[in-house]
Amino acid sequence: MNTQPIGMFDSGIGGTSIWSEIVRLLPNEHTIYLADSKYAPYGERSSDDIVSLSIKNTEKLIQMGCKMIVVACNTATTNAIRILREQYAIPFVGIEPAIKTAALATKTKKVGVLATKGTLSSKLFSDTSGRYANDVELIEVIGKGLVPLIEQDKIDDAAMRTLLQAYLTPMLEQDIDYLVLGCSHYPYLIPLLRSLIPAHIKIVDSGEAVAKQTEKLLRLHGINGNVDAPNYQFFTNSNTETLCKILDRHQYPYNAQYMSF
Repeated sequence: MNTQPIGMFDSGIGGTSIWSEIVRLLPNEHTIYLADSKYAPYGERSSDDIVSLSIKNTEKLIQMGCKMIVVACNTATTNAIRILREQYAIPFVGIEPAIKTAALATKTKKVGVLATKGTLSSKLFSDTSGRYANDVELIEVIGKGLVPLIEQDKIDDAAMRTLLQAYLTPMLEQDIDYLVLGCSHYPYLIPLLRSLIPAHIKIVDSGEAVAKQTEKLLRLHGINGNVDAPNYQFFTNSNTETLCKILDRHQYPYNAQYMSF
């Protein structure tokens, strides 16, 4: 049994959607989560910036004794995970848009992808799309402005609804039957998205798949834990108020505090 924590980081609070899937599947693991909200959103930054921030977060989590790191951010995964795996011996789990799932299941052969600029412009996204979606039309839309609103706890504001309606329009006009969420912040928008799209359109995110991959790698490396009272620690380099509001939705005991990193 390895009782070291699983480390996770994101460009803010969005990756808590991934964290919740991981602790649901792995309820006997300690976790440490870094919300890099000071530098959010990553999707508007250059690839070099994203790599530098990902290295900073990785080194902090290693210093804190993590046995594995989940890159709970689509943009960081698609831009930096190859470099992280080359540079550090610790196992990494990444997250990228669930293109394969949607491409294999679509009937209309039209799939909407809502993601950040940093994800949609990355080589990994291009490679994944080319591998699994050759015969499918991807209607890609950059969700500019969505992450800052989520970080400001404005999920239910009129501004959010207006942005989403504008981003969904080209997808709906082209008869999509799947909507892929390509940012770990976006699952928190699912209730609002459901009210804006026809009921037959399926929404796909990567949370469950990431949790399963985390479990698989823990066992593969022989580092899975079995603690009776898991400790869920959260650190943010911005204010803790919105982070705590998001975490309260999941109804797990946690400790959240400010830390400069």
